[in-house]
Amino acid sequence: QGVEWNHDVVYTRDSSHHSSDFSLSVHRHSHSPRIAMSNDNYFIGIDIGTGSARASLVAQNGEIKASSTKDTITWRDQHDHRIFEQSTNNIWEQICIAVKEVLTQSNIPATAVRGIGFDATCSLAVSDFEGNPVTVTKGGDIGKNGDRNIILWADHRAEKEAELINSTGSIVLNYVGGTMSLEMEVPKVLWLKKHMDPALFSRCQFFDLPDFFTYKATGDNTRSFCSTTCKCSYVPDKGWQPDFFEQIGLGELVDGGNWKQIGASMAQAAGSPVGRGLSKTAAEELGLIEGTAVGSGLIDAYAGWMGTVAARYMENGQLSNVLPSLDESRHRLAAVAGTSTCHLVQSREGVFVKGVWGPYRDAAFPGWWMNEGGQSSTGQLIHFILTTHHSYPELEERAKQEGKAIHLVLLDVLEKLRHENNADTYTELTKDVHFYPDFHGNRSPIADPRMRGSIDSSIADLARKYYLTMEAIALQTRHIVDALNAAGHDVTSLYMSGGQAKNVVMMQLFADTCNMPVVLPKSHSEAVVLGAAMLGRIAAEGVTDGEDMWKIMVEMTPPGTLVAPAASPRVKKLLNAKYKIFRETIDIQKRWRQQIEEAMQ
Repeated sequence: QGVEWNHDVVYTRDSSHHSSDFSLSVHRHSHSPRIAMSNDNYFIGIDIGTGSARASLVAQNGEIKASSTKDTITWRDQHDHRIFEQSTNNIWEQICIAVKEVLTQSNIPATAVRGIGFDATCSLAVSDFEGNPVTVTKGGDIGKNGDRNIILWADHRAEKEAELINSTGSIVLNYVGGTMSLEMEVPKVLWLKKHMDPALFSRCQFFDLPDFFTYKATGDNTRSFCSTTCKCSYVPDKGWQPDFFEQIGLGELVDGGNWKQIGASMAQAAGSPVGRGLSKTAAEELGLIEGTAVGSGLIDAYAGWMGTVAARYMENGQLSNVLPSLDESRHRLAAVAGTSTCHLVQSREGVFVKGVWGPYRDAAFPGWWMNEGGQSSTGQLIHFILTTHHSYPELEERAKQEGKAIHLVLLDVLEKLRHENNADTYTELTKDVHFYPDFHGNRSPIADPRMRGSIDSSIADLARKYYLTMEAIALQTRHIVDALNAAGHDVTSLYMSGGQAKNVVMMQLFADTCNMPVVLPKSHSEAVVLGAAMLGRIAAEGVTDGEDMWKIMVEMTPPGTLVAPAASPRVKKLLNAKYKIFRETIDIQKRWRQQIEEAMQ
């Protein structure tokens, strides 16, 4: 295979120079051979989502040869709707099954797999220093060894802890849009400290979930820039902030500058080789070869960014013949739309946007900065709006009879309504109804977990309500784009991935509402896992330069399809009016809430 030894340079952070600081240094992996890649090389991407784990076997040109998805367990609390817990043991078992299945399906030998990459939700995983899971469930077993060791991203138990953190005025808050979300890891760690015996708390390691699985795969607990910077309160260019952790009551994490419970002295750029590759135990459990390169991980949304933004696109059946440059990436906003939606854009210099997370340095590319906006509930909101409607059983039955997906039946109903009402577009069917969509709090750009959804006027029919929900999500997306551009970004296009990307009507609504082209991936469901596989290739080839990483992304990303804005002047005017009302709804809700709070004092 043409192996040559290469002293790869991997950018890491090292605390050895200053006991209180965690600064950038260079770590050389002299043990990692650089492999001259051939077309017979394959890479495995592992995507750990909210309810499932997926493995895909990917060729060097980005073609997915086989995929396998396995459901994972989520525990809820019937007495506390805020609680969502999972198990790293359960997820790892499902990953192992899925990886073996893709090898069998593809008939590709394990020896041809050169690298593996992981992405996962930004959930908090807790283990002891031997890697055994530690229970996070409130009660007598918390802090003891037990399966339920993940506080899922959607878990909102740490609201009071987030409020405390947001009252500090720390420099840390400047890098999360001014407000730390209760979905991030530090509020959750603080909640655990308050509910756990101190002796048990001291034996815990805390991981953002992608980092846990690179640890599980290699035995090396070196963290990623993505997780530490984006979710664990590491400040770009300045390091961990001891004063901040002391102030909020987590001084023990400082550990004299060792920070061993949250990552010790080093972190790595995306795709940097972790440790010596797959450990003997992990390789046996996965059905792969010991020493196979493992790339430092990404949060799932960032893997979605990696798997979409380098795409060329088809327009009117013609493939764009221009290969996008790395600089072009700063104009491309990736929207990774699943249960929730994350909006990601990178820039050469850090851009501070109120209510939007970041800027995060090195989160995906060495030396580049990333901002992350988001909507806490999009796919979940559509599901909720549909399934709680009294006509939903009838809709399910009709979809079954017609052999169609539910959203296609709803679009048929909308088309019928459009004809009956002599309307030119579906947007005209909802012109008198206004919907604010934050049933699960606002992530961006208001950063207020107390925001709540509201519908004004009566809605007789489920199809109208469905379209209205999509419209509200599109209007909120425009709000995020406007906030980014007002702060200094220059977003000119949206690159979609996730389940919502297959809904052509919704994507046209996004293009019309935001007044910019939307590029849809070749496969709505594969962008994130493709990004994870790219991490495996980056690790296998020992790539450390952003330009070379971008070339891999361009080579492995299939062309997408461009959806251009197509609203008539009349509909554009209507959407602009609805956007203005949407923004007013935010101000009204805040004002009403303040009036009630003042009355109750």
